[in-house]
Amino acid sequence: MNARNAPQPVAITGLGMITPAGADTAATWREVCRGTATAAVDPALADLPVSLSCRVRAPLERPVMRRKGVKNLDPVTRFALNAADEALDDSGLDPIGWQPDRVAVVTGTGAGGSHTVTRGHEVLAAEGPRAVSPYHLPASLINMTSAFLSLYFTARGPSFTVSTACASGADALGLAQDLLAADRCDIALVCGAEAGITPISVASFAQIKALSAESDPRLASRPFDRDRNGFVIAEGACVLVLERPRDAAARGARIRALLLGHASTNDAHHATAPHPDGLGAETALRQAIHRAGLTAADITHVNAHGTSTPANDRIEACLLTQVLPHHPVVTSSKGALGHALGAAGTIEAALTVLALEEHRVPPTAGTRDLDPECGIDLVLGTPRAHPGNYAVSNSFGFGGHNSVVVLAAP
Repeated sequence: MNARNAPQPVAITGLGMITPAGADTAATWREVCRGTATAAVDPALADLPVSLSCRVRAPLERPVMRRKGVKNLDPVTRFALNAADEALDDSGLDPIGWQPDRVAVVTGTGAGGSHTVTRGHEVLAAEGPRAVSPYHLPASLINMTSAFLSLYFTARGPSFTVSTACASGADALGLAQDLLAADRCDIALVCGAEAGITPISVASFAQIKALSAESDPRLASRPFDRDRNGFVIAEGACVLVLERPRDAAARGARIRALLLGHASTNDAHHATAPHPDGLGAETALRQAIHRAGLTAADITHVNAHGTSTPANDRIEACLLTQVLPHHPVVTSSKGALGHALGAAGTIEAALTVLALEEHRVPPTAGTRDLDPECGIDLVLGTPRAHPGNYAVSNSFGFGGHNSVVVLAAP
């Protein structure tokens, strides 16, 4: 890749999130660093083969939540709005003062308005078509989270939805970097959001043996553990504010980290299983590092996809040891937060930003006995000091989607 085609680094100037660990970024980071699982028995799933989930329990109390019409939106969009409100505050940007035509919104989500779809089918079956809510379509369509972020924050630039399963949030970051490089916007609100804890979703994941069969919530999600047996489904949202570094510096913004590079590939192998040799994921990791202008030896930290499923963790660990043989420090936040599907990529990218910022890597909750086949330097027990400046965050999804982002300290 020549210098002309290399992507330009972009500044991350704002973070906002709402997760099973808390109502905002600080609360989530604090709980992830404690290394405790947020999984719990979910009464709504009592009649299903798997009854554990990681739900958002904190109230959504940001000012935007008081705006007209928000109560009619699906939880996936309410999560996104709440996170975006915090991210904008963190960035120091005020929509009243920006050029709305130069602000883009890119959202990654796997399913969109899952709760609205579920409720709509229930009403249709029980009461007939005239009882279906007129808010059903605006709340359920997969593009509407981006649309409502644009609406409530007056962002009139490009507004896209990326849906590549569990790689969606990371791919949204990559698309936003490209939009900034192409001068199609000056600011990008990048959101990953998911509210997919519904009976049909959980039943479907259970049917393909993707979910943990553990009854103890503390041990259900245990990435790279010898006895791992599946993930715990989660929900939440995270928003990162992206700008060109020169624009951020000109307005005196704090640059929390830099997004240096991104790569996306597809296994073209199987609908739900990763390639057994991790070929697509390996290509994405190598390409992302190259596009960031780095070498493999520069990477000192990996926020792994680390779902706690037997095949994914083994394959990911093998590709990490192959591409990064110097054994950078690895963690998986899914031990604490569960798997937030399309939102996971942005949540984990934000946690990687915080790891670079605070020079410490959180432990992998739930994991007690590292699988000897996973020859990685996994952080366990307590956070570990990390003086490095470059990190990668991996996201892999059903359909063979692989997405890797490379982040750096400013």
